[in-house]
Amino acid sequence: MCGGIFFAMVGLAYAAVPLYNLLCQVTGFGGTTQRAEQASEEIIARKITVRFDGNVTPGLGWDFRPEHRTVTLNMGETGQMAYVATNIGSNPSVGTSVFNVAPFEAGVYFNKLECFCFTEQPLAAGESVNMPVVFFVDPAMDKDPELKHVTEITLSYTFYPAETPVKPVAAKSEDAAAANRL
Repeated sequence: MCGGIFFAMVGLAYAAVPLYNLLCQVTGFGGTTQRAEQASEEIIARKITVRFDGNVTPGLGWDFRPEHRTVTLNMGETGQMAYVATNIGSNPSVGTSVFNVAPFEAGVYFNKLECFCFTEQPLAAGESVNMPVVFFVDPAMDKDPELKHVTEITLSYTFYPAETPVKPVAAKSEDAAAANRL
């Protein structure tokens, strides 16, 4: 019996992270946004302002900011915003981002159609890239009595150094050219 309890506890420990991630994705818990495959079919007259925030943790050596700080849309309307990332360091680096929305309760209604946050981002030294985000706020938020007062949502990204850095494309091609010279 003790062995069964032990193995059950080990199994639950391994399942905890995937189950927590699933909970966050389904419920928007902690400001987790949703992924959508297609734009909203319904657009309503209620306006919502989306504020954009960009941060970088120490050690990455990037400048990261939104092109514009705010956009106001009707709920259900598809919006597009771009962030600009620049590697201000002297070496190639790879970053990965985490994101959330505030107020946290709005996360279940904030839908991303396209986002750079789903992959690691390699940048060569001095390289700048535009990173688009395509999104909409689900009109169902208008029916949520707890969010009737919400007129603004903040979408925030923070970039971290990737745990398993890969060489940026430019660095890989330079390595291949050097190997060919040998």
